[in-house]
Amino acid sequence: MNWTPAADLRVQVQKLWDRGALLANLTSGEPLFPLRLSLRSPSSAEITEHFDSVRAWIAELRAVPHIRLEMRELRHRVFGNNAVPAAAWVDTLEDAVALLGKRREVARFLPILERTRVTEPALMSWIGKRPLRALELADAWPRLLDIVAWLQAHPRPGVYLRQVDIAGVHSKFIEQHRGTLAELLDCVLPEEAIDRSCIGIQQFAARYGFRDKPLRVRLRVLDPRCALLSMGLGYEDITLDVDSFARLEPEASRVFITENEINFLAFPQVADSLIIFGAGYGFQMLGMAPWLARRRLHYWGDIDTHGFAILDQLRASFGHVESFLMDRDTLMAFEAQWGDEESPTQRELPRLTSAERTLYDDLRDNRLRKNLRLEQERIGYGWLEAALAALA
Repeated sequence: MNWTPAADLRVQVQKLWDRGALLANLTSGEPLFPLRLSLRSPSSAEITEHFDSVRAWIAELRAVPHIRLEMRELRHRVFGNNAVPAAAWVDTLEDAVALLGKRREVARFLPILERTRVTEPALMSWIGKRPLRALELADAWPRLLDIVAWLQAHPRPGVYLRQVDIAGVHSKFIEQHRGTLAELLDCVLPEEAIDRSCIGIQQFAARYGFRDKPLRVRLRVLDPRCALLSMGLGYEDITLDVDSFARLEPEASRVFITENEINFLAFPQVADSLIIFGAGYGFQMLGMAPWLARRRLHYWGDIDTHGFAILDQLRASFGHVESFLMDRDTLMAFEAQWGDEESPTQRELPRLTSAERTLYDDLRDNRLRKNLRLEQERIGYGWLEAALAALA
């Protein structure tokens, strides 16, 4: 028997709630009610064959609160006239809310609508699209609106988030809600107040004109004769903001870049050289330093697909960079140290040399072993020293 069970009527209304359609109806005012629900009724033959079951089914439907049944008369030669449900209706939003037991949620949602209509009417469309998200933010909503209003009054303020002075709002609150704030601010701020090239919560400050923590570059001087501080400190370990790093003009003619901090710290003495602690796929800050283009560069990364992808990306800024200890001989010499790479990349890397591309293809296509990876810190220290001696 394929009749709509009584519980299914509530399920249909619950789906509307889960999609946000019921709360959105409060925002838009577009006619949604009376709402006809899907209802499969028994046929005349089924009434004859399952009369008692049909009576029980009708009783279950009638017991569902806040549902109006539209009945149709069936005249039967044995059972006489019988009223059978032909349609089920939810007449009002209030009925739907009561059926689902969501009165408390609606009571929390209404103040969001009222305050937004008064203070930020341009955000009503956002609420209409994401009413359930707005409901989740009910406690935070007044402060979010205060932040939106502050940015409208102070577009691209050029201050740190810590300096935003709004009652009840602290920088951690703003940081916790950057994703939602970005959606709201994009709805209300003028185009000139938004840098749309900055995407994602990590670039929230830049997108809306706040000051952000400066990017920093860490380097070690590997030859005391090339000291930057001239204070007799031996092999200097220095961290600089990007602007200061870009203005350097070190005496060292050779620069190594490594992705592993222990390798960075343990890298041995090398004449006329320094080493930079890299940042994975974030080489834009190195590209801001023109003096690197006049140095011999060596990149040392893991021997895996992502290591070669990072090398390829670095060459987009510095086409002359050479790979270091990322060759087949090194890979095979440390077979006992092989590990597994999670989620290897499959994309083409146009800036690799012929030898690098051949090894990359072997790794990408699993010709040596599936998801093969040799991490740089697993390479023997003596092998590193021998490779540096060969460079000298």
